Amino acid sequence: MNNLKYLEKQVEQLKEDGVYRTLPINEGPCDNRISLNGKEVVNLSSNNYLGLATHPQVEEAAIEAVKKYGAGTGSVRTIVGNQAPLEELEVLLAEFKREEAVTVFQSGLNCNIGAIQAIVNKGDLIISDELNHASIIDGVRLSRADKAIYKHSDMEDLEGILKEKRDDYNNVLIITDGVFSMDGDLAKLPKIVELAKKYNCLTYVDDAHGSGVLGENGRGTVDHFHLHGQVDFIIGTLSKAIGVIGGYVASKKVVKEWLLHRGRPLLFSTALPPAAIGAIIQSVKLLMNSTEYTDQLWDNARYFKNKLEKLGFDIGHSETPITPVMVGKEDLTMKFSKRLLEEGVFVSAIVFPTVPKNTGRLRCMISAAHTKEDLDFAVETMEKVGKELKII
Repeated sequence: MNNLKYLEKQVEQLKEDGVYRTLPINEGPCDNRISLNGKEVVNLSSNNYLGLATHPQVEEAAIEAVKKYGAGTGSVRTIVGNQAPLEELEVLLAEFKREEAVTVFQSGLNCNIGAIQAIVNKGDLIISDELNHASIIDGVRLSRADKAIYKHSDMEDLEGILKEKRDDYNNVLIITDGVFSMDGDLAKLPKIVELAKKYNCLTYVDDAHGSGVLGENGRGTVDHFHLHGQVDFIIGTLSKAIGVIGGYVASKKVVKEWLLHRGRPLLFSTALPPAAIGAIIQSVKLLMNSTEYTDQLWDNARYFKNKLEKLGFDIGHSETPITPVMVGKEDLTMKFSKRLLEEGVFVSAIVFPTVPKNTGRLRCMISAAHTKEDLDFAVETMEKVGKELKII
């Protein structure tokens, strides 16, 4: 008897729908050009915004950390304690973010599934943007609080929920992405903070795609809007612009004290390895000392977007280097991605259930590591294939 028959049927359905995928193999580092299944291609699928994943100083810092502290940390930090580099990293990140304290988690996803359930309880309410990241949705589900969803960046809808429900709960937590990862638009953070003050709510911003990209020296969306000290929980990632792995919560010191006692990923999963911590420290120092990486990122992003718009591609309403190329139908989106790869450009298709049905798009992720030659080749190839498939 085959008890997995139901999964075989579901996989077959993916194939019939034209959305089944096989993961390609990258045979080298994640850079502007990569060797994918033995062929060199321009990489437009990475979150390595600043090119720091392959920066020589970052690589060397990882090697030195392993030599001094070993390959792993040996246990969860609440059992074996913090190794010195982790303590150094949290102090450095707090300085970088201009917040009282930082608590480092093993990933951005772990931040959301660990922090949300720790900071709200039964009798509280979470109000979440409808396009928030999957890790936020999972974190909300794990909590014992009640939930409400407001229409994407619709501040009238958010205030309507607050008017209706605020008085029925102890604490109300408003959660939003800082940068929405599928469209590249920014949260209306100043208005969210204003409403939070008006209705006595807490605010929580997942700034995964704003960290290292927006604000002074890449300090993020809160810095971009000059809201330091006015957002209660700021989530950052260490795996995108920083180029390594991990996530963190920037907050008041009392939040860190509580998370170290109730943040389940910190209590039940081993801490980041020394190599990652050493590399992260070096990446953050590079950001703090220079704007060259963020400046180059934005220069490349504007260059690429302008060329695509002139060709007639629909690139949505992105306000960041994230550049969606809207296609629509799932099967056509997948075909567009496949043909581009055959022509030497790797850009992943984003389709349902990651985005709503019939809103498939290619999400082009621009990096400071891209050369103008990379971007020109990508645009020329997208023009060729886009016309072939009647997308433009």
